Amino acid sequence: MMIKKSWILISVLFLLMAGCSSSTYKKITAQQGREMLQSDSSVILLDVRTVGENMEIRIPGSMLIPLDTLKAQAGTFLPDKNAKIIIYCRSGNRSKDAADILIGLGYMNIFDMGGIIDWPYETESE
Repeated sequence: MMIKKSWILISVLFLLMAGCSSSTYKKITAQQGREMLQSDSSVILLDVRTVGENMEIRIPGSMLIPLDTLKAQAGTFLPDKNAKIIIYCRSGNRSKDAADILIGLGYMNIFDMGGIIDWPYETESE
């Protein structure tokens, strides 16, 4: 009888833990990012480079929140934690850090596209 109760308790705890799995981000290519942006107008494209880098070259339609201010500004500029957010930087290092920050803040649909150096499509500058 005691063994049966133990198995029931273990099963219940396992099911509870499975329902509380932590969120993670997905690594995507430039092509996958472009397809997401073209097929869903609600997708947010987030540039986490510096203001200077963004002025030199950027992907049209992207929102700039530099990595060093992301944690403080995310709640203001990215209020929907269920929104699909594609992140990019210059080479892929800061986009990974930004994805980790947003996941830590409770965002659920984060996509790391890496760096603009791998973006073969249209860009713009100031």
